[in-house]
Amino acid sequence: MPHIQVLDSHVADLIAAGEVVERPASVVKELVENAIDAGSHAVTVEIQRGGMAYIRVTDDGCGINSADAETAFLRHATSKIRSEYDLEAIGTLGFRGEALAAISSVSRMELLTRTAGSDFGVALKLEGGVVTSRQEAGGPQGTTMVVRDLFYNTPARLKYMKKDAAEGAAVFAAVQREALAHPEVSFQFLRDGKQDLLTPGDSQLRSAVYAVLGRDLALGLTPVQGSGEDGIRVEGFASLPACCRGSRNYQFFFVNGRFIKSRTMMAALEEAYKNQHMVGKFPACVLHLTVRPNSVDVNVHPTKTEVKFVSERRVFDSVYHAVKGTLEGEVRRPLAVLSAPRTAPHDTVTPNQTAFLRMTAEEYRRGGPPASSRREAALAVGSRRVPGSTRVDRIEQGGGLPLHDFTRPQFQKPEAPPPQEEAPPSVLVPEEAPPAREVPAAPDAQDKGGAQTPEEGPPAEPERSPEEGSAPEPWTVRGELFQTYILVEQGERCFFIDKHAAHERMNFDRLKAQGYTPMVQALLAPVVFTPTPEEAASLLQNRELLARFGFDCEDFGGGAVIVRACPDYVDAGEAEATLLELAAGLLEERRTDPQGVRDHLMATMACKAAIKGGQRNGPAELERVAAAVLAGEVQYCPHGRPVAVELTRGQLEKLFKRA
Repeated sequence: MPHIQVLDSHVADLIAAGEVVERPASVVKELVENAIDAGSHAVTVEIQRGGMAYIRVTDDGCGINSADAETAFLRHATSKIRSEYDLEAIGTLGFRGEALAAISSVSRMELLTRTAGSDFGVALKLEGGVVTSRQEAGGPQGTTMVVRDLFYNTPARLKYMKKDAAEGAAVFAAVQREALAHPEVSFQFLRDGKQDLLTPGDSQLRSAVYAVLGRDLALGLTPVQGSGEDGIRVEGFASLPACCRGSRNYQFFFVNGRFIKSRTMMAALEEAYKNQHMVGKFPACVLHLTVRPNSVDVNVHPTKTEVKFVSERRVFDSVYHAVKGTLEGEVRRPLAVLSAPRTAPHDTVTPNQTAFLRMTAEEYRRGGPPASSRREAALAVGSRRVPGSTRVDRIEQGGGLPLHDFTRPQFQKPEAPPPQEEAPPSVLVPEEAPPAREVPAAPDAQDKGGAQTPEEGPPAEPERSPEEGSAPEPWTVRGELFQTYILVEQGERCFFIDKHAAHERMNFDRLKAQGYTPMVQALLAPVVFTPTPEEAASLLQNRELLARFGFDCEDFGGGAVIVRACPDYVDAGEAEATLLELAAGLLEERRTDPQGVRDHLMATMACKAAIKGGQRNGPAELERVAAAVLAGEVQYCPHGRPVAVELTRGQLEKLFKRA
C-alpha cells in the first residue's frame, strides 16, 4: 500500500492556485477586488500579451502596512474576517486569503505599497511564492501589483491557455464587470499600451453603462427600480423589448456589488419579458440586487461567482416584479420610418432585371448565375431595391420589385385571363423550376400514336418534369399554414414543408457550390458597435475569413468594432446583428477546423438570406421551395432540422377513425 505523506507546501500552493487562478482574467479579478475592498476611488489595469507576460493593477486605496507585506502572501492570510461568525455575513469582495498566495506561486510578482500615515512604503519581489527582495521605496498612497510570466513554472496549465487576443478579451470582460458593479470607482484599462476603457467613477450607474456597453445599447435601456420582502432592493437597467440582443452575453447580475451568475435572476428577468420580446432574442440588463449579508452565502465556489440565497423565491419575485413593473409603465415605442411612395409603374422591368429574376434551373444547380451576371443584375436593379435595403437576394425572396399583386387569395387561379394581356414576369421563380400541377385526366384525348384530332379540343397539360430527379407524380400546393408551413398534396400523401428551413438549405447549397464569392458593398456610413470583449476578439481573430464572406471589419478602439463593408444581401442596418450572431456562434461552437468554421458562417448567412416564418410569400415562391423539397434536393437545413413532414392518406383517415 502506498505510503501517505504530507505534500510539500510549494506543491500544495500550486494545487490551490489551480482552483483560484484559471487564467489572466482570474488574476485581474482578484487583484481588482482587493483594490475595491481597500477603498480605492481609481483603479488602473494594464496588460501585455493578453496578461500572460505582464499584468499591472494600481489603486489609490489604503495600502498595506510595511509589517504585513510578507504576511499578505501567505495562504489564508486576510484582513477581511476574524472568526467563523464573520462567514455568516460577508460584506467584502474577498475573504478567503488565498488569492495573493495562489497568484504569487505561479508567477513572478512585485508589490509596491504605501499607507497614508507612512513616509515610505515597501517594495517586494517574489518568484514562485518566495520573497526574493524587500526594500523601502517611495510612492503614492495605495498599492501597485505587477504579475509577470504567469504559469511560467506550471507548463501543464500553460498549454491550455488560448491566444493572446482571447485571453486579453477575457481580462477586458472582467474589468468591465467590475466597472458595472462599482460605478463609484473610476476604472482605466490599458491593453498593449492602448486605452480600451475609462469610466468616470461618478457613482452614476448610467455613466458606467454608457462607458462599458456603448452608446447604442445604453440608449436602449430603461431604468429599473423595485423592492421586495426581507429588505431586498433591485435597481439598475433593462433593455426595451425592441432592443433585445441575440444572446445572453449582455445580462449582468450583481449581488451586494459582486458579479454573479444566477439562474434564479436570469429566469425572473426573462419571465418578465414573456410575450414581449422577439423570438430568439434575449433581454439585456445591468441589475443590482441588494440583500442582507446574512441572507446570501458567497462561500460556494473559489471563483465566488456562484451564491446561494436563503429564499430563492423572494429573489425571483423581487426581480420579476421590478422588471415587469418597469416594462408595463414604459410607453416608448420604436419609431416608424416611412419611405416615399414609388412612382414607377409596377410592370416596368428592364431586360437585365428580367434576366436576373428568371434564373434557370440549370443555373440554380450550378450555384446561381455567373458573378458577372449577378453584378450586372444588381446594377440593373439599382434604385428599384426596397427602401433601406441593399439586398439583391431580397428580390429573390419577393422583397424586391413589386411585379405581382398578391392581395388576392393565394393559390386561386383567375377564371379567364385575357389572352391578349401579357403576363408580368415571374419574380423569384426559375423558368424551369415550377413544379407540376394537378391536371384532370383527359381520357381518349389521344389516339394510339399520340396524335390529336381536331374534335378532341386542346391537349391536356402535360406533367412538368423537365429536371432530372423531379417528382415522379404530379403535386399541388394546397396552401400555407401559419405563414410558415407549405401544405403540398402528392397522390396519396401530403407534406408539411418548413419554408424557412428549406430555403435556408437551398441558399446554403448554392453558397457552397459557388465557393461563395459575394458582391461586396462599401457602406457610405460605416457601422460602429460595441460587442462584448469575447465577441470582439472572435470577430477580429477571424477577420480574414469574414473578409472572404464580404465583411470588412476592424478594431475601432474602446472595445468597439467598425464595419466598412458587408455582403450584398445584408442590409447596413442588419450588419451589427449579423456579426453578433456570427461571433456568438463561433464562441459557442469553438471550432478548430477551418472548413467547419466556413460551413458555420455559410449556414448563418444562408439563414439570414432565407425567407422567414410568418413572412408572406407569393405562390411562385412557395412552389419553388416545394419543388426543391419534393425533388429530393433538400432534406435537412444546415443546422440539422428536417424541412418536411410526410403524412399519408391512410394515417390521416386513422386519425378521423375512417379506417
